[in-house]
Amino acid sequence: SLCMGNQARVRDGATVMSTSTRNFPNRLGNGANVYLGSAELAVVCATMGRIPTPEEYLAQVEGINTMSDDIYRYLNFDQIEEFQQAASEVVVSFG
Repeated sequence: SLCMGNQARVRDGATVMSTSTRNFPNRLGNGANVYLGSAELAVVCATMGRIPTPEEYLAQVEGINTMSDDIYRYLNFDQIEEFQQAASEVVVSFG
């Protein structure tokens, strides 16, 4: 995906898989077909050189399914001990 500060554009009419949070006509290139997807899907697209079928995608990401509880958890930083410790050491000064 292209950063908001990066004005590079894809070839006119290209098909693109993007991890951006926004999409609108011609954002990444004139007449570009832009599909938004997850980071995992972007990796599969990059390795295959195309957008996979659902079956191909599931086969490719099967290895990370065993880690899904850690990968896809909501991060409650206020409840994670390492972050609580780091937060307790932060000094905030006003003025």
